[in-house]
Amino acid sequence: MTSTTADGSWLSALIDAVIGLMDVIGPAGAGLAIALENLFPPLPSEAILPMAGIAAHDGAFGLWEAVAWTTLGSLVGALALYGLGAWLGLDRLRRVADRLPLIAVSDVDRTVAWFQRHGGKAVFFGRFIPIFRSLISIPAGVARMPVWRFSALTTAGSLIWNTVFILCGWFLGSGWHIVEQYVDVVQNIVIVVVAAVVVVIVVLRIRSRRAGRSDASGEARQRQQDSDTESPGVPTTRGR
Repeated sequence: MTSTTADGSWLSALIDAVIGLMDVIGPAGAGLAIALENLFPPLPSEAILPMAGIAAHDGAFGLWEAVAWTTLGSLVGALALYGLGAWLGLDRLRRVADRLPLIAVSDVDRTVAWFQRHGGKAVFFGRFIPIFRSLISIPAGVARMPVWRFSALTTAGSLIWNTVFILCGWFLGSGWHIVEQYVDVVQNIVIVVVAAVVVVIVVLRIRSRRAGRSDASGEARQRQQDSDTESPGVPTTRGR
C-alpha cells in the first residue's frame, strides 16, 4: 500500500506511519495504531481507520481482519485506561483532587455518582465521541464497573465506530483523499471545543473560589465586629 498524502502535515505523517505499520505487520498494525489512539486521544481514529479500509480494498488483508484487529486495539487501549482508573481508585483520586488548586473533592464524588447512574450509556455512546471515548475509560475504572460489562460495551461501540470508517475507506478507495482533507479540520474543531470548555470551567472555578474567599472574609469581619460590640468594657480602678 502506498502513501496517499504528501502535504507535510502532522496528519499526513501519522497516516504514512500507519501505512508503514500495516505494510510490515498487516492488520495488526492498524490495531496497534488504534490502541495508541485510545491512549493518546489527539490521534484521530477518523483518519487511521479508513487507511485500514483502503488496505483491505487493495487486497493487503481481509475486510473482516481490519475490523477485528482495530476493534481489539480499541478494547486493549480502553482496558489500559480502565486499569489506570482502577489503580487510582476513589480514595486516592479524592486525595489527589484535594491537592489540586481548581478541583474540589466534591467534583470527584459527583462525577463518580453520575457515572454509577449513567456509566453503561456513557461507555457505549462515548465510543462515538472523539477524545471522550478515551477519557471515559478512567472513571469506569474508578467506579469499578465490572470488567466484563465495560469490555462488552466498549467492544460493541468500537465495533460500530470502526466498521463505519473502515467501510468508508473500503468504498472510497483512493478517493479517500477527497474526504481526508476535512478530517483534520473536524479533529481540530473538536480539540478547540474541548479546550474552550476546559478554559470556561477553570475560569468559573477561579471566580467561585474568589467569591468564596470574599464571602468568608466578610463573614469573619462581621463576626469580629459583632464580638467587639457585644464585649463589656473592662472596669478600671483608681487609687484613693
